[in-house]
Amino acid sequence: MLLTITTTMSRATELGFLLHKHPGRVQKFEQSFGTAHVFYPDADERRCTAALLLDVDPVKLVRTRGRDTPDFSLGQYVNDRPYAASSLLASAMANVYRTAMRGRCDPRPDLAETPIPLEIVLPALPCRGGPGQAERFFAPLGWDVSAVPVPLDPEFGEWGDSRYVTLTLTGTLRLADALNQLYVLLPVLDDAKHYWMAPDEVDKLIRAGEGWLATHPDRGAITRRYLANRRGLVRTALGRLADADEATEETLDPVQVEEEPTPEDGEEQPVSLAEQRLRSVVRVLHEEDARRVIDLGCGSGKLLSRLAQDDFFSEISGTDVSHRALSHAWRRLRWDKQRRPNDRVKDVFQGALTYTDERFRGYEAAVLMEVVEHIDPPRLTAVERVVFADARPRVVVVTTPNAEHNVRYEGLAPGAMRHSDHRFEWTRAEFRAWADGVAAAHGYRVRYVPVGADDPEVGAPTQMGVFTR
Repeated sequence: MLLTITTTMSRATELGFLLHKHPGRVQKFEQSFGTAHVFYPDADERRCTAALLLDVDPVKLVRTRGRDTPDFSLGQYVNDRPYAASSLLASAMANVYRTAMRGRCDPRPDLAETPIPLEIVLPALPCRGGPGQAERFFAPLGWDVSAVPVPLDPEFGEWGDSRYVTLTLTGTLRLADALNQLYVLLPVLDDAKHYWMAPDEVDKLIRAGEGWLATHPDRGAITRRYLANRRGLVRTALGRLADADEATEETLDPVQVEEEPTPEDGEEQPVSLAEQRLRSVVRVLHEEDARRVIDLGCGSGKLLSRLAQDDFFSEISGTDVSHRALSHAWRRLRWDKQRRPNDRVKDVFQGALTYTDERFRGYEAAVLMEVVEHIDPPRLTAVERVVFADARPRVVVVTTPNAEHNVRYEGLAPGAMRHSDHRFEWTRAEFRAWADGVAAAHGYRVRYVPVGADDPEVGAPTQMGVFTR
């Protein structure tokens, strides 16, 4: 198996720092199923290529496989699967490039956090679903994808194509992100793994998918394939991913879970709190007949994407202070490929809610969904002035966690908040006191809507205030 990573960044040989492998040496790493070799066929200041060559030992491979793993019987001796990129290569990557996948580079920490031009080539990759499947999984991550089918026999074209493709990915990404995406998607495209699936596979998936899988439009299919359709594992992973998308709770208490069929196979999965929150915000905007909406603190763009798919809305914009969050929003909206997904999406831009900005004005509604709790309390007055006094939309929708409900989360320590970046979490009385004061000061009325299961003792997990002028 062969994987090559090429960069044309300035001082290209610094790829060696990122991979923690010196360009001037050939290195060998023993695996339980063979030997991995790392070498640089091309290394100068303008272009540098690192190659990972996995030499599979058939005897070692047999010894590491149990009777429940794929191709245990005669297939292990006669097929070509061990010699095409798959979970074997992903496992070798995790071993050989472990530090690079964590995004750690002590000599050049700035470089580890910087997107660099990359070209990744896999000459033989099993791809269940054909070239289109590779495009579907990799393109939303910012890659230009070339997946060329490998013919069964070049001399006998009438035999058709094999299930393998030659995959070339070109893009500008952090190296750690690229490696983690490959680690997940190689076995996903193959739709098989060489080892038994244990419960810790969910943790591996969440860890490798951090920052990209939760916002991927095909995260359900990726999760099911990665976890070999093990229902319990899939449900756990999808629940954690849904909440990671909004940077809130990592797990859901059973009282918050409702059931609905998945669109692909009829299997039921939980409706996460993040999804319930999205539906509630969209429903309120419909009720208030607010068709021109700006999402203030849009994060990864999940609400923007939902609004863009709804013909009810005529003009949609979003803003966030984090450029990294905006990159996820642009990717979700396919902004790079075709400027905007449709004419309703006006703009998605960087901005701070503590400073007046003329781009915030002119909308019928503004949404601050899980935003205020990330703002230092002394700066809340500035945000109130910017939103309610300067931008002054007809409707403002604010959602925030209900601190009283935290006792229902088994994994949350007493007094702890749901996310490390929260500056505070309000009780229902504290939220109402703040919202009533803002409404009175700026000429609004406010009504309160519970989001999630409304516990008779501690209330709903999320509280919503709907301000109308």
